[in-house]
Amino acid sequence: MTLQVCIMTPDRIFLNQEAEELILPTNTGQMGVLKNHAPLITALDIGVMLIRANNSWESIALMGGFALVKQNKVTVLVNEAESAETIDLSTAEASFSAAKTRLEDAEGEKQKVEANFAFKRARARYQVVKVAK
Repeated sequence: MTLQVCIMTPDRIFLNQEAEELILPTNTGQMGVLKNHAPLITALDIGVMLIRANNSWESIALMGGFALVKQNKVTVLVNEAESAETIDLSTAEASFSAAKTRLEDAEGEKQKVEANFAFKRARARYQVVKVAK
């Protein structure tokens, strides 16, 4: 038996497939999920979710949300999800570089929070596309 993984965004089911292993970007760090995992609900940070199916890894950029693990089913509810096929490498690299500069130059609490949010999004997209290419 494997895990049934379903990633849902506000407007569609992004992914619905079986997998052997998951690595989720939680607010407290990365968390691995294998079959027969204990039931739990966890908040997800902006980051990369890794899915192992058929002995190969796929990466997906998640833009924050929640995950429910129960009876070998993992339901992921996120604001937005992107796979490497939909991300242009040069655009992602430029966005990541610009976000990094913006974060370094941020002054004041509001600017730092906004710059950190943009940096996390750009980093997740860049990591997903860089691993796939």
